[in-house]
Amino acid sequence: MTADAVLEFGRARREAGIVVAASHDSYLINLATPDRLLRDKSVRAFRAELERCERLGLEFLVTHPGNATAGNRETALRQNAELIGQVLQDVPGRTRVLIETTAGSGSSLGCRFEEIAALIDGQPPEVRERLGVCFDTAHVFAAGYDLRGDYDAVVESFDEVIGLGRLGLIHCNDSLGALGSRRDRHADIGDGELGEGVFRDLMQDPRLRTVPRVLETPKGGDPIGADRRNLATLRRLAGS
Repeated sequence: MTADAVLEFGRARREAGIVVAASHDSYLINLATPDRLLRDKSVRAFRAELERCERLGLEFLVTHPGNATAGNRETALRQNAELIGQVLQDVPGRTRVLIETTAGSGSSLGCRFEEIAALIDGQPPEVRERLGVCFDTAHVFAAGYDLRGDYDAVVESFDEVIGLGRLGLIHCNDSLGALGSRRDRHADIGDGELGEGVFRDLMQDPRLRTVPRVLETPKGGDPIGADRRNLATLRRLAGS
């Protein structure tokens, strides 16, 4: 990024009145891999992502917690935590790294709140406050947390295991996958397995009032129109 591009981004953001901005890092990054070459590439890529976020003044960098391709989840989590901490120390600043909850397909980490808590707890004290969580509604449901059947129990479990103070961002997505299916497929708000009731609870939950939300819903042939429809649904469910 050129210096001019960074300045132009800042101007455009101020003019648009965007209060919170987040980036999502590359899906190819896997800080949990046992492959030395892939691990080193992943660290370099993750560091570059965080450096760009700092230059642009973004609040958040969302990242997936990687895949335990060797089958040992505990070892993979430990390595992932170590490398996240290393990069946070290498790149000081304001941008917070948010670990995204996953659906748990294949060998992916982060489908249980306990795994994300382990990644946070494994950080050096001096950078731990720069680590938070991105809560993806479709992923959490597909991972087996019954947002539809007992929304409050899921939020309370998150608070008990991780802490709502760590929640930086919410991805509002309905799910094509059934409860516990481990299927990572998103649907328009109200058109999937979650239904409108979950999002009414989410949008009206006073505990989450200040947490920013973004859409990762299907775009089809009209991305802007699709986003406007989904935003209108969320605003209706919020009562605004």
